[in-house]
Amino acid sequence: MKHRHLGRSGLLVSEIAYGNWITHGSQVEEDAALACVRAALDEGITTFDTADVYAGTRAEEVLGRALKGERREGLEIFTKVYWRTGPGANDSGLSRKHIMESIDGSLRRLGTEYVDLYQAHRFDHFTPLEETMEAFADVVHRGKAHYIGVSEWTAGEIRAAKPLADELKIRLVSNQPQYSMLWRVIEAEVVPASEELGLGQIVWSPLAQGVLTGKYKPGQQPPAGSRATDEKSGAGFIARWLEDDVLTAVARLEPIAAEAGLTMAQLGVAWVLQNPNVSAAIIGASRPEQVRDNVKASGVELDAGLLKAIDEILDPVVTRDPSLTSSPAKRP
Repeated sequence: MKHRHLGRSGLLVSEIAYGNWITHGSQVEEDAALACVRAALDEGITTFDTADVYAGTRAEEVLGRALKGERREGLEIFTKVYWRTGPGANDSGLSRKHIMESIDGSLRRLGTEYVDLYQAHRFDHFTPLEETMEAFADVVHRGKAHYIGVSEWTAGEIRAAKPLADELKIRLVSNQPQYSMLWRVIEAEVVPASEELGLGQIVWSPLAQGVLTGKYKPGQQPPAGSRATDEKSGAGFIARWLEDDVLTAVARLEPIAAEAGLTMAQLGVAWVLQNPNVSAAIIGASRPEQVRDNVKASGVELDAGLLKAIDEILDPVVTRDPSLTSSPAKRP
């Protein structure tokens, strides 16, 4: 497993991270979730990403149990705050109250005294940015997090936050956006701003919710038990990729992957890692063998000819509009 610096910080992260967004505590049973984490550890993954909102806070609990007994100094544990986690008026957003209460809840569920990275899960249009960054500074200065990151923030929002973080003497080091061969909305604005300011990308859904594995075929029903058939945890997110023109284009990548000696999943993960601003690609899994397959993308270098062929095939179905990076207009 290769490691990369998280932005321009001194923190090294495994370039393939393990995330439990719609698996732990919801889509798969806990025994299977624990087996996936064990496989990740066995394959050299040291970076684990979660959030307080995943599975109604259960995902943090499952990850905490899965990592119990591991050497804490050898892990990088990330979590997030923003989405609603309770019924109260202040149980969402990035107010000082919600941040300070949420970090304690996350640490308790994860069974750790600190997280390596605490991330704003979206931008909060209803809290002054100064209040949010001051609360994050207190979290860091009290030893509850080492670094601060954001998720799905625009270039402008990142530019506004970075000088505040610098003034408060905390390290804003990362952004966590969606990014894949099919979803490239960060390339025009977010990546240039991040490169300038020293943030690295920790990308989620590098396989476009599994579509880039090639298991979904044009004109055919989704395979039984796949994410596209699970209304509770996956179908809504994957629907946009299940159009026949997208699936037909993805199918044309199969000989390219074979020529490179890669599975389709390995090609998808390796592709995002070719972007030098990407510090880590987050993979999820419902079975240990998926973890073992995906980690083989670590260290893979794709040549220019192969990258050009991918672009030519996918260009008609790629989403690039930078305005699609956004946060809710109303607090959830």
